[in-house]
Amino acid sequence: MTLAQRLDGRVAVITGAGSGIGLASARRLAAEGARVVCVDVDEDTGAAAAREVDGLFVRADVTDEDAVRGMYETAVATYGRLDVAFNNAGISPPEDDSILTTGLDAWRRVQEVNLTSVYLCCKYAIPHMRRQGKGSIINTASFVAVMGAATSQISYSASKGAVLSMSRELGVQFAREGIRVNALCPGPVNTPLLRELFAKDPERAARRLVHIPLGRFAEPEELAASVAFLASDDSSFVTASTFLVDGGISGAYVTPQ
Repeated sequence: MTLAQRLDGRVAVITGAGSGIGLASARRLAAEGARVVCVDVDEDTGAAAAREVDGLFVRADVTDEDAVRGMYETAVATYGRLDVAFNNAGISPPEDDSILTTGLDAWRRVQEVNLTSVYLCCKYAIPHMRRQGKGSIINTASFVAVMGAATSQISYSASKGAVLSMSRELGVQFAREGIRVNALCPGPVNTPLLRELFAKDPERAARRLVHIPLGRFAEPEELAASVAFLASDDSSFVTASTFLVDGGISGAYVTPQ
């Protein structure tokens, strides 16, 4: 399939670009003409992603303020501008479970990676975009930001709800400066992280699949297509949105047999 070059000449920084939704998005944005800066804490996967899309690899811990500031400075120094910030890095460790069993260390670690990193990425991306009067920020939240689950991951759910709220506020605050901010809210996605969580326990996977009207998990490429839309001018009137790509799960009461 030949893709439209909607992002020709634009520069995108993607965190968590070494795998899953981040890697699929790096491929998709590059295919649509963007120069892609692949950010990851894993040097092997991040560098491989950058090589694949003929982009730039920056190793950064996105919970480190200096590292986040530096990765945007590197992107602008290399390519001259910053058009898209896809703040996608996140974790979902097994220690994050019910509120009754999740310890404070696990709570804080998830909040740092899933929420504080997005705060830092927005904080340091926005000034570059303000200077050029245009930009698109896409923050990975989750469908769990708008729904409750009895199979709780309490810190993950709380962090994604906060990302959703922060994205909405930034989208409103900077709208008249040409900067759009949206929260991408995926449903369950067929990534290495999800396969690790569910592959060993088919019953656990089946319990989740029954709630999805489309009857399957999303593929990373389907989320990447949504990222490309939000990054492009095709979404020029979309900001401060809860952009659900969840197979209908958040709209369902009874699903098909």
